[in-house]
Amino acid sequence: MIFSEKYECMDRKELKRLQGERLRDAARRAYENVPFYRKKFDECGVKPEHIQSLDDIVKLPFTVKDDFRQTYPFGLFAVPQREIVRVHASSGTTGKPTVVGYTREDIGIWAETSARTLACGGGTAEDVLQVAYGYGLFTGGLGLHYGGERLGAMVIPMSGGNSMKQLMLMQDFGTTLLACTPSYSLQLAEEAAAEGFDIKKTKLKAGFFGAEPWTEAMRSQIEQRLPVKAIDIYGLSEVTGPGVASECLEQHGLHVFEDHYYPEVINPSTGEPVAPGERGELVFTCLTKQAIPLIRYRTRDLTTLDETLCPCGRTSRRMARVTGRTDDMLIIRGVNVFPSQIETVLMKIDGVEPHYLIVVDKSGVLDELEIKVEVSENLFSDEVKKLEALRRRIFEELRSVLSVSPKISLVEPKSIERSVGKAKRVIDRRDLK
Repeated sequence: MIFSEKYECMDRKELKRLQGERLRDAARRAYENVPFYRKKFDECGVKPEHIQSLDDIVKLPFTVKDDFRQTYPFGLFAVPQREIVRVHASSGTTGKPTVVGYTREDIGIWAETSARTLACGGGTAEDVLQVAYGYGLFTGGLGLHYGGERLGAMVIPMSGGNSMKQLMLMQDFGTTLLACTPSYSLQLAEEAAAEGFDIKKTKLKAGFFGAEPWTEAMRSQIEQRLPVKAIDIYGLSEVTGPGVASECLEQHGLHVFEDHYYPEVINPSTGEPVAPGERGELVFTCLTKQAIPLIRYRTRDLTTLDETLCPCGRTSRRMARVTGRTDDMLIIRGVNVFPSQIETVLMKIDGVEPHYLIVVDKSGVLDELEIKVEVSENLFSDEVKKLEALRRRIFEELRSVLSVSPKISLVEPKSIERSVGKAKRVIDRRDLK
């Protein structure tokens, strides 16, 4: 199903013309209504009238996450506070939270693009959507909730946690679509198995998973344990929340809803655009958002953009699965390590559960990398030599991929703390001493 054929299947030349018009308007609104942007534009020698087409976007300055903190709480708003009907905010784990606002029109656009997300995964008005993302200041819950209502689906606003009730209502209400983090979907499958609940006998058909990095290997795990097509979705609170991009049923890249959110990929070191298909840092400009006309926001997410036509009929560019971030990269003894690399290796090894923890510490002046890995119940209770063989295999495969020698600790099932929100995969103790 295509929710908004006019825009999702728009001719690329017509789309570029529309994006150019909307970019001119966004630049003007930012300059005229946000002192922060007026100062940034002036420092770059750029005026709104210099933006004549989409190609002129490279003249505009970048926005970074710290700009939200420097203007906290409402310094990036482009409309009077009386026009703001809702605010959301990040968790603020690294300082002041990043606060974002929405006008009534913004909420409508967000619902539209979130409905497109669900339709990308086959959702229709006949479906029952169980939203197990957190509600509140986090954008995940309400974003998918409004998308489900716009789609016409029946929405179950469960929020995160309370897994046994999740499973009960999944069965009793006939849930067909599940929206949560990928790690929480596996926790639901795990708890269902422990309680003798056959989750594969439910009416589930698709899952919409985002809010944390995950890999193709984890997708395989999810689709083996739950009766779903696992759809990768993308969003971030600074842009809008979920509803920025989504895989379709082809599962080959995430369609960016670029009539509203214009993507670029840049070299993270130079800020210059990279060649089509080349990996770099993802940048977004909000073309239609009224509350915050966000200009060239550096997401820190690493991806590529695919301009080839998708068999589903949508003409928008597709972003590859985010494979890491410029700011979550671990440097271990001079070697760049991404958690996604570790997950990919672990998920391919029989006997390993999809739960792990990466611990980085120092031994004297040297970095030490430890990876705690849960193993399956039957293997953990098996003879020691089989566990040692598994540990050795994990070590060798990770050393080959990472070019560092990690310490591998095999731990019993369910011993690594679970999370109903974003899974905490990395503990870096080097900065705590």
